[in-house]
Amino acid sequence: MLKLGIIGTNWITQQFVDAAIESGEWQLTTVYSRQLERAQEFATHNHAEETFTDLETFFSQGSFDTVYIASPNSLHFSQAQQAIEHGKHVIVEKPAVANQREFQQLDTALKAHPDVLLFEAARQLHETNFQRVKQQIDQLEQVQGATLTYMKYSSRYDAVRAGEEPNIFSLNYAGGALQDLGVYLAYDAVGWFGMPEEAAYYPTLTRTKVDGKGVAVLRYAGFTVTLNVGKTSNSFLSSEINGLRDAIVLDNPAELGRVTYRDADGQAHELGVQPDANPMLAEARDFAMVINDPTNHQREYLAWRQLSRNVNKLLFNLRQSGHLYFTGETRDAVK
Repeated sequence: MLKLGIIGTNWITQQFVDAAIESGEWQLTTVYSRQLERAQEFATHNHAEETFTDLETFFSQGSFDTVYIASPNSLHFSQAQQAIEHGKHVIVEKPAVANQREFQQLDTALKAHPDVLLFEAARQLHETNFQRVKQQIDQLEQVQGATLTYMKYSSRYDAVRAGEEPNIFSLNYAGGALQDLGVYLAYDAVGWFGMPEEAAYYPTLTRTKVDGKGVAVLRYAGFTVTLNVGKTSNSFLSSEINGLRDAIVLDNPAELGRVTYRDADGQAHELGVQPDANPMLAEARDFAMVINDPTNHQREYLAWRQLSRNVNKLLFNLRQSGHLYFTGETRDAVK
């Protein structure tokens, strides 16, 4: 049984803990929060024995072997680096880090601690329906393009409209639509089509100077992929991957609840399976599989790391094209 420590006590942490326990591979032992009462409340609810409010003590004294990090985006890099230096495996919520410089620094830390594994929690990558889409794309006679849409109004935008600056809408915390919902679409595009030859992002800024919504155009040889992302409005559009006379239709390119292939005659063929009730269950199982037997699952691990690296590069390139830089981030952070 793998021992799990967590940073962050929000809803997504609870969802991952539920998935980890359901998988039968994990036991939550340790909770970190800046607020002791919050740490104790989360620990009691989930039957964890240890709570910490000091991060260094959490890593040096906590009885866990893997940490799940779900703190604000801007803290992912430093906390993941600290975990690696303490010999802890790391599962970090997407986006793992803000730019390629941070990604490379984590790679350097991993080389110095070769027994430590680092995973970006890109959950849909591990789901059956993600692979079903990829398999059907490979069977298309010719890809003509794709339009992927994920727009979901954030309740925290109400705070922005009221004059506040919540983390997810703040440059200080590496916020914005592209870094939040856009990560799902970036994983779809890179996972299904590879890295584009060119990429451009056209953001619509909020009062806090982050992108509340935006459109990204990815150019590949012979076709383009358009990504529509937003946290300041809702969209109920389906997404499509277009062949010549056929298409793959997705109810939601992040949730992947329903995947349908429309053949040349317009007939619908359901490709997908019923997703798990907890969408994090598949990744919880996969991460445990690799940690428990890294030698026999090195190919999967290295493929995930390379995909994470490419997604990180694409997201930074898109932000750079849209002139979006986080607080303290330089324009050469790609180097």
